[in-house]
Amino acid sequence: MNFLFILSGFIGTWEVILIVLVILIIFGGRKIPELMRGLGKGMKEFKNASKEEPEKE
Repeated sequence: MNFLFILSGFIGTWEVILIVLVILIIFGGRKIPELMRGLGKGMKEFKNASKEEPEKE
């Protein structure tokens, strides 16, 4: 959230629209849900791994 807050001063509405259009052109509309699903799974796995405590020997 902090990263987006920092970028909000540098990126305007037209830049965001341009980025979304470029992503749509490159990946197409059907591929984007797959990419977002994979990104979400990766973030969930990373969060779970970072919460695990190291085992004591």
